[in-house]
Amino acid sequence: MASSVIKFDHLERMTDDTGLLEHSLGRIPRRREGYSTDDNARAIWVCLEWLALCQDTKTNERLYRLLDRYLAFLLWAQNEDGTFHNNFFFDRTKEEETPSDDCFGRSFWAAAMAYVRLRDPARREAAAEMLRRAIPAAWGLRSLRGSAWGLAACGVLLTEGRPLGVDEQEAAALAARFEERLLSAYASNADVRWRWYEPELTYANGVLPWALWTAYRRAPRHEVREVAEKSLAFLIDNMSGPGGVIRPIGNRGWCNRRYRADWDQQPLDVMKLALAAREAYWATDDGRYRDVVRRCLAWFYGENDGKVPLADPSDGSCCDGLGPNGPNPNRGAESTLSYLLTAAIAQSISVEVAVDELVHYKTVRMAGARV
Repeated sequence: MASSVIKFDHLERMTDDTGLLEHSLGRIPRRREGYSTDDNARAIWVCLEWLALCQDTKTNERLYRLLDRYLAFLLWAQNEDGTFHNNFFFDRTKEEETPSDDCFGRSFWAAAMAYVRLRDPARREAAAEMLRRAIPAAWGLRSLRGSAWGLAACGVLLTEGRPLGVDEQEAAALAARFEERLLSAYASNADVRWRWYEPELTYANGVLPWALWTAYRRAPRHEVREVAEKSLAFLIDNMSGPGGVIRPIGNRGWCNRRYRADWDQQPLDVMKLALAAREAYWATDDGRYRDVVRRCLAWFYGENDGKVPLADPSDGSCCDGLGPNGPNPNRGAESTLSYLLTAAIAQSISVEVAVDELVHYKTVRMAGARV
């Protein structure tokens, strides 16, 4: 899939001078819903992934303009104790909330990636400042997904980072703590038939094996690879329908040993599976993982249970989910970022999908009409 197919028009449409707005009505941003740090952290990641892939000067200039807004948002959202506030009203005031490990983990990862990927000192200093405050706070992470993000963030800093005023031994100790937490969770919950870290498959499942694959690539250990391999195989099996079509775990009840919900399917879950499969491919050079990435991207273009595209490459937008009656016509930040990240993941390992054959712009029925 050529990078020229990917557009960032909707991402820019959803972005104002504060940052990325969270929700939309159709393609139009809903300002009353405000902003989330989660989405702005993901948007940093999207920009970094595509800056590494795109050779077009004008597109890169556009991505840097967007990136600066998202970095400024993340810097502003960080609390004095190093954690991150997640939800903000449109007037930039904080919404009341319970602190979120997921938000902290995603923001920690975004700051680490910005520090490693960016080359100009001015932008890197903003990322370094966030990291200097976030690393001590990361000891407070408790959830599995927060720990997975923390493991990946510490790993990329230990592998690719340059001096930033943070104790490398502390980052290594954090990585070991997060890795052990994931391995222990797997040991406590997995059996011969249920090869997973929790009693249920819920949301963003791919981030758990992904984090262990990142740890394995940094410091190969048999135990880490075994758990990463078994859990990812289990997830792929449970996210594959007839003919190998990707079928995300539905959020109308999730999946346990006795029951599996098929609806509503979320783009975020497809992206996280593609992320884990790419990391496994890099670790093993096994073409089966590359095929999983291809199937994940194809899900966005119509190879799904609804046989209808959710993503529109003409502006880079994506519907918010897939239900039994078709796509959700709204195109919010999370779904759009999930599509753009999946496309970047696919391109980074040269996965091709025949977009024109899947989308059929003028003939496909997409929730009745283009919204």
